[in-house]
Amino acid sequence: MIKGIKGVKDILPDQIDRWLLIENSARRYARLYGFREIRLPIFEVTDLFARSIGATTDIVEKEMYTFADRDGTSLTLRPEGTAGAVRSYIEHNLGASPLPQKLFYLGPMFRHERPQAGRLRQFHQFGVELLGVAAPEADAEVLSLLWRFFHALSLPGLTLELNTLGETEDRPRYKKVLRDFLETKKSAICANCQRRLETNPLRVLDCKVPGCREATADAPSIIDHISPRAREHFEEVKAGLSAVNIPFSLNPRLVRGLDYYTSTTFEVTCTHLGAQNAVGAGGRYDGLVEVLGGGPTPAIGFAVGLERIALLLPGDLVPQPSPSLYVAGFGRDGTRAAYPLLDSLRQAGVEATCDYRSTTLKAHLRQADRLHCSHTLIIGDDEATKGMAILRNMVSKVQEEIPFSSLVNDVAARLLKV
Repeated sequence: MIKGIKGVKDILPDQIDRWLLIENSARRYARLYGFREIRLPIFEVTDLFARSIGATTDIVEKEMYTFADRDGTSLTLRPEGTAGAVRSYIEHNLGASPLPQKLFYLGPMFRHERPQAGRLRQFHQFGVELLGVAAPEADAEVLSLLWRFFHALSLPGLTLELNTLGETEDRPRYKKVLRDFLETKKSAICANCQRRLETNPLRVLDCKVPGCREATADAPSIIDHISPRAREHFEEVKAGLSAVNIPFSLNPRLVRGLDYYTSTTFEVTCTHLGAQNAVGAGGRYDGLVEVLGGGPTPAIGFAVGLERIALLLPGDLVPQPSPSLYVAGFGRDGTRAAYPLLDSLRQAGVEATCDYRSTTLKAHLRQADRLHCSHTLIIGDDEATKGMAILRNMVSKVQEEIPFSSLVNDVAARLLKV
């Protein structure tokens, strides 16, 4: 028997209603805020991710699924959505539009990391990207969309954490201050962070190893090393959130793991998920479009992990399947009469099903119960001869006869009102 790959899970039919609720809510809220859907390729040239995410990040160094195409081109399964969205923005000249580009996407991403609860090698994200607007109100709007989306799903124990990385010019200055501090703590931090100290010191602040967190507890804050303009932008973002009553807390350690982030960064965490507690995150990336060959373009976005949302989603929020009809056609004439009626009912919008293996009424009714159908339409040889079907309520067990001539309209009128 061939089994699925570790960290790549099937989403089974019994789980689909939960996923549809999340996806439909994502689409609804994205559209409420004026975002339009974009569908991006599953794989891109590797250089896109190396240039955008950063060659020294854990994602590029350790986690990407990279392979050679037949012509030798290095391709990579997308580990995140922002790089592909920006590539598409540049390639299709979306920036020529007088309107800001507000894009959203839903789909699978791929990272080779240790599978655990809500963290897989193939996982799914809902993401939004707002390109072309530098105003702090854009930051507040994207954060508002993220928070309202989570609130609509009644997810428990959530906190919106906020920080700023300042302007592009601020980052090298802060990196030097931080690196000097970390040199004094080098013996107390993990081997991975010792390597990061040289290549990407900001990532040391994001390390979850307890010893590293303790050693860097008094690390210099980036907020103390940003320009007055960056500070003003951040203050206006906070004011915008307060104006629409969205709660947040400041987290000066929140630096995000991708090189393209500047200015506002944020993360939504959950107390119900253990150490890997983030359910959504993002930030502003004003320099990325230019890095990938476009013109200077301010931008901000976020991505949320659908697997983690599915873990947290309250069970009573998931809708039950729509009331459905089981058509029990049995006997030579009954089976022949039931088939076209089943098709007509479906065309009328009735969710109807049948198990063609069942040959007796008892077997059909058993299957209707297993499928949780609200009604069963019984058509045996006698019913076919009379041109009448029996509609059985599977809860009350009440039955009534309905002539074939009015059956489709009658049954549709009843079931579609439920």
